[in-house]
Amino acid sequence: MNPADYFEGGTVTVSDETYTVYKTTRPDPEAFATIQDETETTVIAETGAIDEPTVVEAEHGWKRLTFEMVLPFELVGFLAAVATALAEEDVSIFALSSYSTDHVLVKEADLATATQKLETLGCVVEQ
Repeated sequence: MNPADYFEGGTVTVSDETYTVYKTTRPDPEAFATIQDETETTVIAETGAIDEPTVVEAEHGWKRLTFEMVLPFELVGFLAAVATALAEEDVSIFALSSYSTDHVLVKEADLATATQKLETLGCVVEQ
């Protein structure tokens, strides 16, 4: 399987919402995503949606790009290809994967550059 096959004609949606990546003292059930390991809890939620007393650190100003395609577990290198393409444009990402879909967060200031680059890969970007 080739990641490029999924880019060609694949839909990427851009969130209307702006997100913040929070380091918190506990998970938040209303968050878009929560990542909890032995050392920290990271919560991705709409900006301003997290109870401030639980926030340790925050990185504001992210837009969510969702790859609206079912990506099989056997597919190797999809996120690597996305990260490499955006790195070529000096766009930093925060990557998240669900069971069958990938998401990347990009800074709002980099959104136009990121979407243009994904379009050159063959993606259809919906804003």
